[in-house]
Amino acid sequence: MTLEPPDSGIPFVDTAQMVEVDRAMIEDYHIELIQMMENAGRNLAHLARMRFLAGDPRGKRILAMAGSGGNGGGALVAARRLHNWGANVTVALGQSPEAMTPIPAHQLDVLQRMGVPGAGRPADPQELALPNNKPPFDLFLDGLIGYSLKGAPSGLIGDLIRFANDYPAPILALDAPSGIDTTTGTVFDPAIVAVATMTLALPKEGLRADAVANHIGEMYLADISVPPALYGKPPLNMQVGPLFAREDVIRLW
Repeated sequence: MTLEPPDSGIPFVDTAQMVEVDRAMIEDYHIELIQMMENAGRNLAHLARMRFLAGDPRGKRILAMAGSGGNGGGALVAARRLHNWGANVTVALGQSPEAMTPIPAHQLDVLQRMGVPGAGRPADPQELALPNNKPPFDLFLDGLIGYSLKGAPSGLIGDLIRFANDYPAPILALDAPSGIDTTTGTVFDPAIVAVATMTLALPKEGLRADAVANHIGEMYLADISVPPALYGKPPLNMQVGPLFAREDVIRLW
């Protein structure tokens, strides 16, 4: 992973701009959501392995928290890869499997067929808590809510955020810590307090707000295969070069 200086000229995007990036990927370039999701999850698993698991996930206990949308799907891809690499992965769903949107539901189906624990039902934080769950988890993956956040997390997702923050293990957040508005930087209650965040394609505007600093931790940027030319077209009109020429994941701060 390559360290990039904060003033490297990488632009930030708001939620509406990221929605446009996703639209253009699918409609204009025919790069489907399942491909973007695979790229995101692969890079998340790689970052987890290198940053938190000393380069070897075998035998490590990982809790992959997944919501119903694309963020959850990326966490489930990472869960599959880490499981294949020898980690003891448990899935913590923030909703019933039936509530998953179609492509994340496909990722969940794969994990169910692999027999990964927790993939068949909503999570129960009390079951996951210490001392019930021994040995303890070594790492949490936060894929509960991405840029689609609308208001304070509630229900089971809110319970999982509180559980993760109270648990003595580091949290690696995908795209943005759950509970943070990626445009305004508003920190809702509850919101994940991550040791590191791996955001996708371009960093999100809200993630550089002062109020967010304690929730993001280290900031990484990961490639999901957005063609640089996409950014230069209306309505984005942004100049973005080949950011990932040397690495699929770069550190911003």
